[in-house]
Amino acid sequence: MGFYIEVEPGVKLFVEDTGQGRPVVFIHGWPVNRRMWEYQMNVVPVEGYRCIRIDLRGFGDSDAPLHGFTYNRMSDDIRIVVEALGLQNATLVGFSMGGAVSIRYMTRHAGRRMRGLVLAAAAAPSMTRHPGYPHGKPAAEYDSLLQGLRTDRPKTTADFGAGFFHNPVSEPFRDWFNGLGFEASSQGAIHGMEALRDEDLRGDLALIRVPTTILHGKLDMIVPFELGKLQQQGIKNSVLIPFEESSHGLFYDEREKFDRELLKALKAHEPPPTSLPPAPLTSG
Repeated sequence: MGFYIEVEPGVKLFVEDTGQGRPVVFIHGWPVNRRMWEYQMNVVPVEGYRCIRIDLRGFGDSDAPLHGFTYNRMSDDIRIVVEALGLQNATLVGFSMGGAVSIRYMTRHAGRRMRGLVLAAAAAPSMTRHPGYPHGKPAAEYDSLLQGLRTDRPKTTADFGAGFFHNPVSEPFRDWFNGLGFEASSQGAIHGMEALRDEDLRGDLALIRVPTTILHGKLDMIVPFELGKLQQQGIKNSVLIPFEESSHGLFYDEREKFDRELLKALKAHEPPPTSLPPAPLTSG
């Protein structure tokens, strides 16, 4: 079931709600949308979970305003959706930029209504090199991508997607996946890339208080595996699961392992059973 939720006057996000059970909220990466989780939707709802997939503003079927593409604003959007749906004891699953936004949600909103966090190739703590931070890429590389998005967005999107998967995919699959990126608005694509370049989550990691599973491809050419290690070092009691044969698209490169580890994390986030009062004694 799909529907819209207004997150500010004149801005609505598209949300897809599948299955029943404890909720799992899926946040997509740049520049795709909720449909990237198609193959997980063949598995997770069947295991007894309610799957909530959100198109971030500017992506998929959500509205594309000219503003609001900071991690703060996008995490606020997630909170509005979560509150509107009345979710409780949920797990937040974020991929790439969606992982970064999920980290900000857990810190800015104190993990409200969440019992756990799964970060898949999360674009954190920072994608850009800084003094004393030699990881990521120079800001100039993102500036070049931004120039491409402003002059030939389809080609730039397709070139970006060329490094997504390590294992061979069919041409129809690649066309489908690139098409998810083509569905992004110009505003979402450009301002989302600016957020990836500029946002810095180094101060957020230590503030996360929920059980966290980090899934990351060792061959990732977009968000290097070293960033997954930094996440594990920064988030207390987190677990890093390396994917030996995966690039950025580990959710498809090693689909069976990804689904298995995701379900394992979800089961670990189950709330304890409610203790029932003892039954009254009866005579007779």
